[in-house]
Amino acid sequence: MNIIKNIKNSAIKVLQTEAEALQNLIPNIDEDFESCVKEILRSEGRVVITGVGKSALVATKIVATLNSTGTPALFMHAADAIHGDLGMIQREDFVICISKSGNTPEIKVLVPMLKRMGSKLVALVSNTESYLAEQADFVLNATIGEEACPLNLAPTTSTTAHMAMGDALAVCLLEARGFSSDDFARYHPGGSLGKQLYLTVDDLMVKDAVPQVNEGADLTEVILEISGKRLGATAVVNGDQHLVGIVTDGDLRRMLEKHQDLSTVTAKDIMTKNPKTIARNEYAVRALNFMREYNITQLVVEEDGGVRGFIHIHDLMKEGIV
Repeated sequence: MNIIKNIKNSAIKVLQTEAEALQNLIPNIDEDFESCVKEILRSEGRVVITGVGKSALVATKIVATLNSTGTPALFMHAADAIHGDLGMIQREDFVICISKSGNTPEIKVLVPMLKRMGSKLVALVSNTESYLAEQADFVLNATIGEEACPLNLAPTTSTTAHMAMGDALAVCLLEARGFSSDDFARYHPGGSLGKQLYLTVDDLMVKDAVPQVNEGADLTEVILEISGKRLGATAVVNGDQHLVGIVTDGDLRRMLEKHQDLSTVTAKDIMTKNPKTIARNEYAVRALNFMREYNITQLVVEEDGGVRGFIHIHDLMKEGIV
């Protein structure tokens, strides 16, 4: 039990240490941070992020976040940069160097080269008195009190702080550019997230063989329409072909419990009036949210009062949206 208790206590201490470090970053969002964001917005080049070791891994994550939120970015390993990869940098590019100490040998070799190329240089560091911070045009201060590692050696709190500062930078740029969910969808077409952002009801709805009966249809016709179209429901329309209700499998079961004489039962007698509907140009994920909110499995797709189709939860499941 003591071993288990120690594991829990160690994990809690790590999270508390890192959470405290992130809170302490808030005062570091200063004029340099604001100027850095404004300079990137004005820049006609890309954001190039570099680092070595764990900082290189943090750099690749920030690059991915920037690219997916509308800011063109690329990663350059600091060690590779001084062996030829500097050729990828153009004069108008904006370079961010990530380093906890700001004094690593690779950074000391790289920085003078970047300065000669004329690129703007940002230091994302945990040591504002370092060589890198002194040489940079802008300093993003990610100073921490201690690493979460009990030896205060393994980069833990520092990498979390650097990554969080990168997220803050990316989100500020996203908001300043007016980046919308439609823009996000263009950059994320794959997976369930992308589908939620670009698939519409019209893309998924059943358009052919739409179950539909007149409000005066008898019980046999209603049952055949529901079973034949295999959606578990049928729309009910009036003489003008306008939607007036819906009959589901559940409505049929409840009807059998209430009616003794089934010969006179019509669709109008058992339908649910004013059914939940959705427009064909709505996002499919909105249809899913509707179904969850009202605990139903299908929606009628309505347009100008008429029935244009059905969208069923199975359609959403097949596309991986659920």
